[in-house]
Amino acid sequence: MVPELDLILNNCCFIVYSNMKYFIENLFFTKCLKQLSVVCLLGILSYPHLLMAQTSKEIIYVGTYSQNNSKGIYVLEFDRENLTTQIIQTIHDKESPTFLALHPNKKFLYAAYREGKNEQDEAGTVIAYSIAPETGKLTKINSVSSVGASPCHISVDPTGNVVFLSHYKGGNLSTFKVLKNGGLSEATSFIQHTGKSVHPNQTTAHMHAMIPSTDGKWVYASDLGIDQILKYKVDIKKGTVEENPVIFQTSPGSGPRHFVFHPSLPYAYSLEELSNTVSIYSLDKSNGDLSPIGRINMLNDKLHSDYNAGADIHFSKDGLWLYASNRGQDNLVVYQVDPESGWLKTQGHIPSGGVHPRNFKVDEIGDFVFVANMETDNIAIFNVDNKTGMLKATDKNIEIPRPVFIEQLFIK
Repeated sequence: MVPELDLILNNCCFIVYSNMKYFIENLFFTKCLKQLSVVCLLGILSYPHLLMAQTSKEIIYVGTYSQNNSKGIYVLEFDRENLTTQIIQTIHDKESPTFLALHPNKKFLYAAYREGKNEQDEAGTVIAYSIAPETGKLTKINSVSSVGASPCHISVDPTGNVVFLSHYKGGNLSTFKVLKNGGLSEATSFIQHTGKSVHPNQTTAHMHAMIPSTDGKWVYASDLGIDQILKYKVDIKKGTVEENPVIFQTSPGSGPRHFVFHPSLPYAYSLEELSNTVSIYSLDKSNGDLSPIGRINMLNDKLHSDYNAGADIHFSKDGLWLYASNRGQDNLVVYQVDPESGWLKTQGHIPSGGVHPRNFKVDEIGDFVFVANMETDNIAIFNVDNKTGMLKATDKNIEIPRPVFIEQLFIK
């Protein structure tokens, strides 16, 4: 038996073909390869998660507030079988690296720090890191000023040429050109928003997230303070956005915070922090325009909380289910997505496994959801039921001070 063939066959994990080894051993080598290629293809298509789990190292990056003795960015190795993690690196270049973003090529990571480049700088700092291909550890490439105050969200366009940054306190946004070595240029765009909301606590602009379209032509800026989603045209070559956006006015006092596209259907969804609702939009892919369809409540009517604030929103890997987190009731709501209308149907609410769930991460394979509970210094791990979309607590936690954001990377 050729050892390499045996290894490939085992990696396929295709139990139906368990007797194929005897068949292969009795064939000529050339015919063996032909038969084996079919087996491997079927195995990969049928059980991609098994192959991925067996041949990959899993890395989890966690952004935190620099409180409760937090060490900044945590780099963890995740054991999928035992649901355990090992800290392999921590980085504390500046205070409060609260949001992270992977480059599409998975070779670089960008971190938005609340602290400025020096003590007198009211703006934040953006730091670019290279990722070690064998370990997932980070090495600093360069750092630049975020230009605005209190950066709260960072994202990368799908072509990997532009980084987008949102500033909550400053109510503005900035963009950066990605350099050949993965580092960042100084800010290439800086746009200040103005206005206010009917909500008594929102008297000025508060930018919260910039989400690029899947084709990279547009980026959608959610401004919580002025109840607007603004569509900016992106110049990929220059790393800039045009200054005259198309404005989509949301419901007064709703506070749009985060935004997500359906992975395959022409719909988009806005999590509204202040009204604890999710707004549903149809998406015109020819020009990127949004048309409102309706809104749905996030809260569990059977629970009472004096304070509630929607936080994060993500789809399941198959796009059948949509999840959104709430601080106050401290839960995740599960919605079923209607493939024809894009409408959402509430399936249930799952306790977050801690207090004050901020961002959460749907596992790249689709088996787990990781929820960052900031006030209880833990990331709770949930199993995903792919038939119902519901989440089940594993009672496994990753203990990290003040976790805010979670990213995941597979290393082959």
